[in-house]
Amino acid sequence: MFCVKCGATLPDDAVYCSKCGAKQTPAGADKSDASSTSESPVNILAGSAVQELKCPGCGAPIKPQFGEMVISCEYCGSTVSLVSEGWKSIEKHSMLPIVLQTQDMAISSIKGKMDRGLLHRHLEEESKMETLNLGYIPYWIVPVSARTNYTAVDAAAEAGKFAATAAIIGLAGGAFGGGRGRGGLGMGLVEGTMIGGMMMGGGGYGGGGTIRAYTLNENYNHPVVAVKSMNQYQPRDYSFGLDKRIPFDAGRISKGIKVLNGDVSEDSAKHIAKTNVEQIQAEKAHETHHMIRSIKSDSDVSDPELLHVPVWFAKFDYKGNKIVLVVDGNSGGIINSIGLS
Repeated sequence: MFCVKCGATLPDDAVYCSKCGAKQTPAGADKSDASSTSESPVNILAGSAVQELKCPGCGAPIKPQFGEMVISCEYCGSTVSLVSEGWKSIEKHSMLPIVLQTQDMAISSIKGKMDRGLLHRHLEEESKMETLNLGYIPYWIVPVSARTNYTAVDAAAEAGKFAATAAIIGLAGGAFGGGRGRGGLGMGLVEGTMIGGMMMGGGGYGGGGTIRAYTLNENYNHPVVAVKSMNQYQPRDYSFGLDKRIPFDAGRISKGIKVLNGDVSEDSAKHIAKTNVEQIQAEKAHETHHMIRSIKSDSDVSDPELLHVPVWFAKFDYKGNKIVLVVDGNSGGIINSIGLS
């Protein structure tokens, strides 16, 4: 008999082609199934240390690269999904469909943002793209409800008082004498004296203003990259378009796109999210009030879900410096930018 796909000569009882791996049609079977391959992924529970498996379709050896989650058999085309034991109980596993499907689309999106000066003036025309790679990267999406209480000097409200106080001090200095050389008091006020509601230090303005209490309440769906080796690509304050997510289905992902598995646990993701969110809260408070006296954050962390996101990694050379832009393949947003030494 001959292979239904490549035409190679095979034994009459052959089930798979020894040359191309295609499944053969038994005598009397429907020939429409002759060249079919497994399009739906077959889940194989395997630890992250696995080095070799057998394809469930044709039995050929499969050697997954470290971190890969979905791979295709090079002989018969069957799609195999590797799932670690620690992740098989995850109930919420979704994905974002890819919108920037080609390199040209990704490059156009990236250059558009550079041209608008979002990242750096003249970055696009003075940079050379070296590599551009696409992969589906897992993120834990951790719901965090944060409450930050802080006290700060309300300098804006006291600006008028400060101007008035300065004028009073100037008049007082003139009234009490021109300076110590003539025996006058000059500006030698008592340390910590309150004048017109402003705290004055000895000899001048000591950083006054009314101390007020503030509260900052925010809810986050904070993404935590679920691959330890990719910690440097951890988003800072980025939000994915969760309204566009769909249930994870490896069959929707084009062959050739790497789909990475993760090795960051849920508990670790919760801890990272809590720490990051509280830092973000502190930054927001400092952006609003520059003279913060005390600050404390509390946060409630809920169970996360696993989200696979199409991500483009674009590496540039900018005047001898290496820069990697991490681009959301769904929205085109810049997840973060990394400077490499």
